[in-house]
Amino acid sequence: MSRIGNNPVAIPEGVTVDVKDNVVTVKGKLGELTQNYDSIEIKVEEGNVLVTRSSDTKDQKAKHGLYRSLMYNMIEGVSKGWTKELELVGVGYRASNQGQKLDLALGFSHNIVLNIAPEVKVETISEKGKNPIVKLTSFDKQLVGQVAAKIRGFRKPEPYKGKGVKFVGEEIRRKAGKSA
Repeated sequence: MSRIGNNPVAIPEGVTVDVKDNVVTVKGKLGELTQNYDSIEIKVEEGNVLVTRSSDTKDQKAKHGLYRSLMYNMIEGVSKGWTKELELVGVGYRASNQGQKLDLALGFSHNIVLNIAPEVKVETISEKGKNPIVKLTSFDKQLVGQVAAKIRGFRKPEPYKGKGVKFVGEEIRRKAGKSA
């Protein structure tokens, strides 16, 4: 029995959910998202989205919780939005942006220039004495995570000194060096 799938998703004010032909469309003040679905039922009742399944097959059990989580992420995204923050740890590591172009200096011989999708708002915070932070904000959780993972992939944190691009609040498992 899916514990997550059985919970209804509350629809806040200003958000509309339309279900037609195996496509769910969620509209809110921040944007609009669509999601295809199959082999389960999605209904909108009394200000809630209900996800139900017709049988207890393994496939339907898996999709029951999946689509409920996707509905929650879509509704939360168009009403409040999603944010990911990345911290650049290392001497000389810098970040700056001009509109949707993110310019990263990560210790390579050249800077990395990344064009960010228009749905994602990018902001760089550089304070003296602190590590630079790249802040990504959007209504699409999947897109924010994908962009953040791409940026982190340029220079993953290494376990000896902890240098690299990491999520704010992420704990890096440290190793002892040669002397230990």
